[in-house]
Amino acid sequence: MENRILIVEDNPAIGELLEMNLSVAGYRTKGCPNGEEALAVLAEDKEFDLALVDVMLPGKDGFDLLPSFRERGIPVIFLTAKDDVMSKVRGLKGGAEDYIVKPFEVLELLVRVEKALERTGRLQKTLTAGSVEIFLESRSVKRDGEEIRLKPLEYDLLVLLARNKNVTFSRERLLKEVWGDLYMGETRTVDVHIGQLRKKLGAPGLIQTIPKVGYRLEDRG
Repeated sequence: MENRILIVEDNPAIGELLEMNLSVAGYRTKGCPNGEEALAVLAEDKEFDLALVDVMLPGKDGFDLLPSFRERGIPVIFLTAKDDVMSKVRGLKGGAEDYIVKPFEVLELLVRVEKALERTGRLQKTLTAGSVEIFLESRSVKRDGEEIRLKPLEYDLLVLLARNKNVTFSRERLLKEVWGDLYMGETRTVDVHIGQLRKKLGAPGLIQTIPKVGYRLEDRG
């Protein structure tokens, strides 16, 4: 089942951008333009895995809403233009999982969302991409019910792409996220591993090459 994320953001452009990117990455989203509407949604639906909350909202601000989310056990990531230390301290001491200052890169947001879900034990245990299923607890992969044996780096590469569906990663970013900051090899190794992964998955078109940029896993289902 897809993770559900509540977005509380009064700027329509930012709210739509968040909903679009999170939906494309495989999350289910619900948007609210203010704190009062967010509380109304929570009164009827508590089944959210995470909330992205703007601090500077009209009426009830993000800090005012935090206790309501905590009562319902919903982790919160604050999104705000307020980058002063005291605001960050107030948010984190109040129980927020993270605090991201605007403007931010979408990829950074997706990584922070994933990490928050992982820390709170809410990250989905199975990922799907077309006919491919990834079982995170057993680190196993199946296609149409048949197991596919992947090497550790191939598996990690697939998980990263599957957790960020339809998001383009540069080769440099893939190296950093999968191989680590200390890896000193060339980006060519990414191409080699992608080629091996494609061959083993046997799912043409699942992992797309984006010319002069990198790769993305496409899943429009």
